[in-house]
Amino acid sequence: MARYTGPQCRLCRREGQKLHLRGKCAVERRNSPPGEHGQNYRRETEYGRHLREKQLVKRVYGVLEKQFRNTFEEAERRSGITGEELLKLLELRLDSVITRLGLAWSRRQGRQYVGHGHVLVNGETVDIPSYRVEPGDELELKDRMKNNEQVVETMSLTQQTGLPE
Repeated sequence: MARYTGPQCRLCRREGQKLHLRGKCAVERRNSPPGEHGQNYRRETEYGRHLREKQLVKRVYGVLEKQFRNTFEEAERRSGITGEELLKLLELRLDSVITRLGLAWSRRQGRQYVGHGHVLVNGETVDIPSYRVEPGDELELKDRMKNNEQVVETMSLTQQTGLPE
């Protein structure tokens, strides 16, 4: 599946908030959207607000339109509130779970770990970042990654701050 490989700070500036896609960000320095006409004031409509929220979710989770659309359609078919079901499905992606467990700094790094085959799910290598993790699945990193300095540093920070609920 494809992914966005362009400038990350541009996305943060477009949304007007820090998306935690990388370490530093220019949102604080420039208070306008990117591009030649970013300084022009434009009144936002209801449609525009909905679109910005959708784009924000897509960018935070690192999925493109087609994959997001398919996930939304599945969330619509499920019983419950569609928006909550959509976020649940996005959080069950393997790259998101790796990030939430504190094994990676960001979803992009979690995606890289999965794509390079460093993650085991129930003892088997899985290299698909969009793999849906189910409750009860056992996740672990391969032995060669347990001594990786980035992983060790991330895990030590996670132990200090604690895992999310």
